[in-house]
Amino acid sequence: MTEELDLIYGVCKEHMQKAIEHLENELSKIRAGKANPQMVSSVHVDYYGTVTPLPQVANIATPDARTISIQPWEKSMVQPIEKAILEANIGLTPQNNGEMVILNIPPLTEERRKQLVKQVHAEAEHARVGLRQARKEAIDGVKQLQKDGLSEDLSHDAQAEVEKITKNFDGKVEAHISKKETEIMTV
Repeated sequence: MTEELDLIYGVCKEHMQKAIEHLENELSKIRAGKANPQMVSSVHVDYYGTVTPLPQVANIATPDARTISIQPWEKSMVQPIEKAILEANIGLTPQNNGEMVILNIPPLTEERRKQLVKQVHAEAEHARVGLRQARKEAIDGVKQLQKDGLSEDLSHDAQAEVEKITKNFDGKVEAHISKKETEIMTV
């Protein structure tokens, strides 16, 4: 029975880790007033009839804290990249100098900062839903093992272990939130 419990713990941790990774990915897309190449990584460009992620058709760099420069590998891609950024509606207006696309990151207003913090908390809640779902699946697995002959004491201990794992991952969510919140609210 301990092998089955170890399997349940492993699957639970794996699902919770995926929720944390998704949270990290979503938080990296929320701009905190500083230029970050991740801000445009979700933009897709029409590359000769094929919809292609921007990082696969251009070099994305941050020459300073307020600028993202996008250097396409082919000059003919400058216009399609500019168009794709506008269509992606990421809140940034591209500037085209004929060779590259430049995005200037405007400083955030207090109101915008508060909106971004709300967005961070919404993403954190999505992560917590993922954690709760993984916890529920693990506890259901433990209860099923109890029906199949696992002792009540071991079942209780296993459920406590699942709660401990959940609390650990919830702490990681909290750490990510507070870090991103500090990053956003720092002027």
